[in-house]
Amino acid sequence: MTKLYGGIEAGGTKFVCAIGSGPDDLRAEARFPTTTPQETIARCIDFFRNWAQVSPLTAIGIASFGPVDLDPRSPTYGYIGETNKQGWDNIDFAGAMGRALALPIVLDTDVNGAALGERRWGAAQGLDTFLYLTVGTGIGGGGMVGGRLIHGLLHPEMGHIRIPHDRQRDPYSGWCPYHGDCLEGLAAGPALEGRWGQPGETLPPDHPAWELEAHYLALGLHNYICTFSPQRILLGGGIMEQAHLFPMIRANVQRLLNEYIKVPALIKNIEDYIVPPQLGNRAGVLGAIALAQRLGG
Repeated sequence: MTKLYGGIEAGGTKFVCAIGSGPDDLRAEARFPTTTPQETIARCIDFFRNWAQVSPLTAIGIASFGPVDLDPRSPTYGYIGETNKQGWDNIDFAGAMGRALALPIVLDTDVNGAALGERRWGAAQGLDTFLYLTVGTGIGGGGMVGGRLIHGLLHPEMGHIRIPHDRQRDPYSGWCPYHGDCLEGLAAGPALEGRWGQPGETLPPDHPAWELEAHYLALGLHNYICTFSPQRILLGGGIMEQAHLFPMIRANVQRLLNEYIKVPALIKNIEDYIVPPQLGNRAGVLGAIALAQRLGG
């Protein structure tokens, strides 16, 4: 009998809950907006509780927006910390799910979850060191180093690295409330809208916004490549649905690296090095199921 697992992709805008064992075996799925913690978590509990009356679940994985406490030894493990999402500060997310459903619960960041899903079923199969970057309302990064999801003092905040900002070329000051013109402050969705006066998805492919966007994202990737030496980089999120960005980013990365790192993946085969996720917009919830599988066996 196939073991079934629950997965939650917890985003600042919407939640996705699913039950199954992989991309070809999703038995049920629900999507709903992120409202108050009480209402949103209750909807998650109801979804899984109703399914449990049909067939038992082995474990539930949560791939969540952050910051989140990922240290199992911490008294606040599974909590969402101080966040920009109003009303969600210091919420015991994993604990609330575990107490209500009496199931093992594991929680990680949304990007680490998506990275794990891509490693198991998608564009990172067979790799042990890779990065997954999501570029949308914010910029977040995760991935694996040596076959382990990246954890540490807290978890990666790849969107908040500092990058060069030529204010003559781009006088926009950045929107990040903490750092102004960090990578997220210059290249996430709100920066596109703030700089150009309209959402990025409404800008035509030949708009100068995309050349600047590719430049900023390539600066970030240059830093990650030199720091983590990833075997591949996956770029997902709403902004990366603009497929014309990929060749522009690749060309900028090669220009910035200037053949300093002399490996074929970066010089001859960069089309296979900087790639979109294969699981598309299901990467997060499938990654949550993959988290549960690691926990539940």
